[in-house]
Amino acid sequence: MSTETEVVYLKRSPQFVKMLCMLVVLAPLALAQEKHPSHEGGTWSQATSGTLAAAKNVRVKLDMGSVVVHGGQQQGITYVVRGHSYSSDEDVRRQFGGLKINAVVKGDTAWIVGEWEGRRMHGFAGEFVINVPRDTDWVKIETGGGGVEATGISGRVDIASGGGKIRVDDVGGSVGVETGGDSIDIGTVGGDLKLETGGGNISIKSVKGQIKAETGGGNVVVLSGEQGVVIEAGGGNVDIKRCTGRVKASTGGGNINLGDIGGPADIDTGGGSIRLTSAKGRVGANSGAGSIELYGVPSARVETGAGGIKVKFINTGAEQTDSVLETSGGDITVYIAADVAMSVRATVDLGNGHHITSDFPDIHIASEGNQWGPRTLSADGKLNGGGPVLKVRTTSGDICFRRAN
Repeated sequence: MSTETEVVYLKRSPQFVKMLCMLVVLAPLALAQEKHPSHEGGTWSQATSGTLAAAKNVRVKLDMGSVVVHGGQQQGITYVVRGHSYSSDEDVRRQFGGLKINAVVKGDTAWIVGEWEGRRMHGFAGEFVINVPRDTDWVKIETGGGGVEATGISGRVDIASGGGKIRVDDVGGSVGVETGGDSIDIGTVGGDLKLETGGGNISIKSVKGQIKAETGGGNVVVLSGEQGVVIEAGGGNVDIKRCTGRVKASTGGGNINLGDIGGPADIDTGGGSIRLTSAKGRVGANSGAGSIELYGVPSARVETGAGGIKVKFINTGAEQTDSVLETSGGDITVYIAADVAMSVRATVDLGNGHHITSDFPDIHIASEGNQWGPRTLSADGKLNGGGPVLKVRTTSGDICFRRAN
């Protein structure tokens, strides 16, 4: 058979056609992932890059490693996986070979999965950098241990890490974050926000939806919340600058500092101080042993085990209800605006050496007992014809009623 005849026969054979089809199928996959190993300064590095078609959702799931996801104007999805090893040459081959990357689009979801095959090696770190279209509906990132960053997504973002720092910014939808024990930094979020960390600090810049954040022992700072805010801290400080809705903040032992609150507020600390600039609704504040200062509230229920209390009552337009201010061992100072109507009842249980003073002639002060025995001080009166009852009580301290400027 001549050479030309052999070529014609080979082209027409079923085996040749099958092999050619396989090469056509595998060629895009081979182009999609490229590996580039390098060695510099005692560190081995290998980068694997690839592309995927755009999808409605993006899922990233890793056994280990950090993840960075950026949304932009590109049409498709690109990714780079960088591995770094500080081991010997023999271990490096096993380490890079053990990290398997699978990238595929299934239905409306693009998957990028990093799995570790065999025994994990010490001194190995992986980083995934993924660029997606900004209008992606949902990005979900899961890693067994590593930091995560997600920015520039118009849809929803969910993140779960076994333990690493989390940063999220410029997200149009809702955000959910869980990390085993590191800090969470949030920029701007267009939807609701739900955060949980085992023991790191939480920083939140601006959220248009509801905020719920929990940390086992770090500090929490919220600059702006357009709706409600719920904060639970195991023992750190809580600082909320502004919220137009209801606020609920608690900490096991830190200080709580609230700015301008557009609704009611419930505040609780195991032993720190509490300070609030203003609130449109009723305020409840409780401290195991710290001082409490509330400026600009319509009504309040305040209790501390061993600190002073300062409260300024003003007419915010909200419904006024009965108020209670009580401390076991501290002074209480009450500021009352000229247009506030209330009925006042005040008591100092151990009045020896203490006083009740008032700027209001309608508040009448009395005492029971004598200078050699226990004395009880009391005061009562109606301001502007009376209204909701204000009860003020200290076991051992002074009580002072002042006109609010």
